[in-house]
Amino acid sequence: MSNSTISKIATVLPVNTENLLMSTPKLRRNNTSIIKEFSFNTSMHGIPGIARSESLLNRAFWSVSFLIFTGIMLYFVVQSIITYFNYPTQTSVSFSDEWPQNFPAVTICNNSPFMYDSFIGPFLNYTNSLNLTHTNDTTVLSSQQARYIRDFLIYKLNRNESVTDFFYPLESILIKCIFNGISCSVNDFIQFVSPVYGSCYTFNAKVDHINNGTIHQCGDYGGVGLLELGLYTHNHQYVPFVNDDVGIVALVHDNTKLPAIDIIGSKLAPGRKYRLNYRKRTNTLLPTPYTTCTDETTERLQIIFDQYVGVKYDYVQELCFRVTLQTYTYEQCGCISPLQWAFRYILVPGTNRIVQAPLCNISDPCYTEAAIRTQGPNPPSPTFDLNCGLECTTNEFVVRLSSSLAPTSWYMDEVKSFVESSSIRLSKNWSTNWAAEIGRNYVGIEVVTESTKVEVYTQQASLSRVDVLSNIGGQTGLWIGISFLSLMEIAEMVFRLIRYQSHSICRKLFK
Repeated sequence: MSNSTISKIATVLPVNTENLLMSTPKLRRNNTSIIKEFSFNTSMHGIPGIARSESLLNRAFWSVSFLIFTGIMLYFVVQSIITYFNYPTQTSVSFSDEWPQNFPAVTICNNSPFMYDSFIGPFLNYTNSLNLTHTNDTTVLSSQQARYIRDFLIYKLNRNESVTDFFYPLESILIKCIFNGISCSVNDFIQFVSPVYGSCYTFNAKVDHINNGTIHQCGDYGGVGLLELGLYTHNHQYVPFVNDDVGIVALVHDNTKLPAIDIIGSKLAPGRKYRLNYRKRTNTLLPTPYTTCTDETTERLQIIFDQYVGVKYDYVQELCFRVTLQTYTYEQCGCISPLQWAFRYILVPGTNRIVQAPLCNISDPCYTEAAIRTQGPNPPSPTFDLNCGLECTTNEFVVRLSSSLAPTSWYMDEVKSFVESSSIRLSKNWSTNWAAEIGRNYVGIEVVTESTKVEVYTQQASLSRVDVLSNIGGQTGLWIGISFLSLMEIAEMVFRLIRYQSHSICRKLFK
């Protein structure tokens, strides 16, 4: 319909010529007309106001308003995106009923690592051979002599000589073991070595050769989950100046974890029976990028676990720290920290070679300086890779401790019989003072489940992709009214501009 025709119609009918012209489809002939049509018809706020403005002042008002609100919108959109990529988390707490429930592992150690009778002879041979002492008196160990105990231990280990004969065997410690009313024995325990307590022993670890490779459950044998232990410390055999206290160290822990008992174990004094009521708590962390957690055992940590044949140990962050520090110390010093002598097997960085590393001398500052460097903000060397994140899934056992006096008078004879049949030499005044000696050495332990209720702590993302998209949509809609359909309008305009420009170029080329 031509403009002249519209004018003739307007003379007959009472209509506005300008409105009729605007509402009549026209052939779009240039970029400007396409942009104008978009500006008049877009659902986006502000732009139609700019296009319809008939005065410069009104157009400036709408332009400034649109720019200001667009800037505010972009600020909040960028903040939403930045917040998402900070990967914030929150922890939800729930409770579940777990039955049947695995009974936890229980680890015990004597508070002193060495037995005096087995230790003193080899120790004096060492100090006499170096002219550090000149005595064969095995009945006394002075504070001056005790200063060489750690040097002696380093000497033995660096010569690859066993020190296990110095430790307390479980047969001489365990008086009684009963699980859910059924007797258990030393054969139900596995042994591992602690750099602080020597030989430690774990009941109900996940191991191939005990209980047919399965873990005891609380309901086994019709019980409710109760482990009873009677233990004897033989404190008259404690090597002087090594420890200044007497007792048993105990820990309730996950069946698949090698426990860092020298850090988190509970010390139990003789003369009492302790009840360790526990409840289970499960923690689940989000993987990368929310946390650095991992459940994958590193190769250098697996080398340590491989020392315990048949045991199914999983990743533990604390042990990963220790092994990594020992590896770096060996790289820098050619020896490892004598304070962590139980972790001697090292995977040489950059190779597949496993070595049994020598221990550094106590007087050597290299291992302490290496430890300090690993705690700095930057990696101490190009080959140093800490890679020791938190465990993604952990089972913790929250313990309530109570105790009563023990043993009772009627149980004294059984304890007396055990001590006298033990391979460890009796104390000097045993025959006349055995009752008092039992009171100074006996430790009873009951480990019992408190409830089948399990606390479940689950880490969750505070913002998901849907949340971010909703935040962005809310901000764009609030400030300038952009929706997905508005974006499609912009896409349509861009498409039409590109098509028009392509047609123009083609006409020029083929004219």
